[in-house]
Amino acid sequence: MMRKGEYTDILLRRGIISLDQLSEAEQMAREQKGMTVADCLVRLGYASGEEVMRAMAEFHGLEYVDLNEVSIPAEIIELVPESVARENVVLPLSLDGDVLTVIISDPMDLETIEKLRFILNRRVETALAPREMILEYINRYYGQIEGESADSMLQEFTDTAIDFTETEQDSVKEAEVIDENSAPIVKLVHLMISEAVQLRASDIHIEPFEDRIRIRYRIDGVLVERDNPPRRLLGAILSRIKILAKLDIAERRRPQDGRIKLTLGEKELDLRVSILPSNHGQAVVMRILDKDNIKISIRQLGMSEENFAKFNALIRRPNGIILVTGPTGSGKTTTLYAVLNALNRPDRKIITAEDPVEYYLPGINQCEVKHSIGLDFARIIRSMLRQAPNIILVGEMRDQETASMGIQASLTGHLVFSTLHTNDAPSAITRMVDMGVPNYLVASSVIGVVAQRLVRVNCSRCKHPIQLSDAVIQDAGFPPELLENAKFMKGKGCSYCQKSGYRGRMAIMEVMPVTSKLRELIFRNAPADELRRVAISQGMKTLYYDGLLKVSQGLTTLEEVYRMAKRTEQDRMLVA
Repeated sequence: MMRKGEYTDILLRRGIISLDQLSEAEQMAREQKGMTVADCLVRLGYASGEEVMRAMAEFHGLEYVDLNEVSIPAEIIELVPESVARENVVLPLSLDGDVLTVIISDPMDLETIEKLRFILNRRVETALAPREMILEYINRYYGQIEGESADSMLQEFTDTAIDFTETEQDSVKEAEVIDENSAPIVKLVHLMISEAVQLRASDIHIEPFEDRIRIRYRIDGVLVERDNPPRRLLGAILSRIKILAKLDIAERRRPQDGRIKLTLGEKELDLRVSILPSNHGQAVVMRILDKDNIKISIRQLGMSEENFAKFNALIRRPNGIILVTGPTGSGKTTTLYAVLNALNRPDRKIITAEDPVEYYLPGINQCEVKHSIGLDFARIIRSMLRQAPNIILVGEMRDQETASMGIQASLTGHLVFSTLHTNDAPSAITRMVDMGVPNYLVASSVIGVVAQRLVRVNCSRCKHPIQLSDAVIQDAGFPPELLENAKFMKGKGCSYCQKSGYRGRMAIMEVMPVTSKLRELIFRNAPADELRRVAISQGMKTLYYDGLLKVSQGLTTLEEVYRMAKRTEQDRMLVA
């Protein structure tokens, strides 16, 4: 590990990080084995990988390479075998006489540099780039050379005269034989998954139509069409996925759910597979669960300072229910896991009831709902209370029984976290009453509600300042305090963000602590509109307001906020 106070001095001098942020990163590096201070600065969001690498390059007198801006010829790439490049995370850049310049991510990794000199039998010079970028470009460059792009693989099928149409109709044995012997199908499915991971997709959708199969990836919450293989491949692709997920190949009429565990490079991946019969055949959705997504702190969720302070105060309470609400795919699970990571200490017992367990967390007892044997949320909660936990996570409050059990747990001194599918924070209260939970129990147990949505973040490479017209600003309803220091930004679209102008997502949130005034209103069965009005008068910032705040900070765009949050009457009153 690098000695402290070297490249970090440059970061401090440039005003990229503060001394407090540096000491926090150093503390995190001491606690997290295998992580450097540089890794921690990037993980905490205080500096980008590029800024850290540029500072390292300047300190060590090395060249910094922006791989988006350079094109490496195939003959240079061929000088380093793919296995060597992948194993050591290096990429050849240029050859000058007998001196080969390779791109690495750690200037102090002398062992790797010596190993490369020995393997390649050349003099080796180094240049720097972030590790994630080197990995991304290894996939791009070596994928091209070996000719194993998805297109060439599909071509291999299209040129083959074998007709796969019979696979689904024939016996199971036949489907297995075709699948096991058809290495190209095995490669195609593997390539589909690895490409989706490389493009940071969260889901892979395989949808059959009359004359084709449509393959789409959901990247940063938006579906992108990738491929249209011929219809005759459907049976073989389905069989391969079912074998990986240990599902019944013969079952074609009922929906099926399964899991696939894969290792891609250094990443261990978990895929949740859902198969649904449609009128043109079975449609598949594979949800990619990447463990790196949940190794985040509450800080990294993207909360404003005000919301962060309120949320932190809520989760430190000894008992009560905290609800996280929003539609499917709005990041509720990530938020809850970030909270559990923060609260996970040796002196606390945490038990979860989930359907299904998406990520496995060390040090936490996780129970999975199994409807087939009658093990549902209510039954798990009833049993887990005998295990004397301090903190309970209930995956979802689906019905009156689950909600009542969660409330009983909170009233007997437990801190309970759960999720609900509602549009905003105040309507979570009325939703629980609608489910059949008495309002006096809701009033006495719920201590806070967080509503959230995910918006795409402007690409850090190609974002540039833009001017918004007065009409647009007025139409959006920006409160005056947000316009004082507003810096509006938008991504142009580059290779780093696949020409979309966005890369990554962040949460916009409304945090509603339940105050005594709100408790009184819940007790009186007040409607959601009245709860919302009082919550805003007591300082709650709406989803829409939080979105405008992030637009004014240059983090996202108005289009993204309009896509995810609507302007309410109360938001209009803030400007009036």
